[in-house]
Amino acid sequence: MRIGPYQLDNQVILAPMAGVTDQPFRQLCYSTGAGLTVSEMLSSNPKVWQTDKSRQRMDHSGELGIRAVQIAGSEPALMAEAARVNVSMGAQIIDINMGCPAKKVNKKMAGSALMQHPGLVEEILTAVVAAVEVPVTLKTRTGWDPEHRNGIDIAQLAERCGIQSLAIHGRTRACMYKGIAEYDTIKAIKKAVSIPVVANGDIRTPLQAQQVLEYTGADAIMIGRGAQGNPWLFREIAHFLETGQELSPPSLTEVAETVIHHVGKLHEFYGSYQGVRIARKHVGWYLKEQASNDEFRQTFNRLEDASEQLKALEDYFVTVEKR
Repeated sequence: MRIGPYQLDNQVILAPMAGVTDQPFRQLCYSTGAGLTVSEMLSSNPKVWQTDKSRQRMDHSGELGIRAVQIAGSEPALMAEAARVNVSMGAQIIDINMGCPAKKVNKKMAGSALMQHPGLVEEILTAVVAAVEVPVTLKTRTGWDPEHRNGIDIAQLAERCGIQSLAIHGRTRACMYKGIAEYDTIKAIKKAVSIPVVANGDIRTPLQAQQVLEYTGADAIMIGRGAQGNPWLFREIAHFLETGQELSPPSLTEVAETVIHHVGKLHEFYGSYQGVRIARKHVGWYLKEQASNDEFRQTFNRLEDASEQLKALEDYFVTVEKR
């Protein structure tokens, strides 16, 4: 799959997830086989750009692979400026968020709320595409609610505005993350446009990835929550799509090394205080995926020191290995 001048390594993309796809996690997923990783959503409001959170999200230095940055907002001029600023800081692809269903985003008429207003969508897409020379992509849902699935109309509008790739989550905004993702709309969107289409939603195994690609005709698949605690999913899917063979799951040694390395990178990126707190949710996801241990997780979540977290993880995996 290509996005403008960029050839992706494979058909498996890490979805942008606020509070999850920070630089340490993106680098980890890229190293375990993601063909493209997309940053956390960055507000187009320049008033918040000086906060620690925004500065960290706008830091693209040392990024592995193609630097794709997602922006969110509802004012065309601010979205265009956000795109320009991020390109000046190293972004190679600008992705526009019209898929986030969160109330705090939607009440500002951003994210998936924009799908109710095609006229405003056109203004935003036109402004952002004109503002930068790098490819602009769009992430949407299938519509606002099950009675108003206008994903095809939005997709065709996006193509006319110069969007170079679409990622579609197989739910409406009203569905949030409940129920089961549907791929019929994604299949219809793929038939309705000539630009690349990426299918997203409920893909957690290599076989599911293959089935979704075959059913929808999509050019690639995007993994979101399925990667939480399981970054190895990217290589497993890529290998299965290429060879038809399933890879063995990661060894306990690899899991231990990956978790400890990831937590260390979180400490390094955020500093000890914030890094310790962010590490807790990632460790919870890893343990849920690999070997659920509520007692250890509760103990880990009470730790306040970075070195204590790393030591606790080392001791935990040594204990597990001896069982």
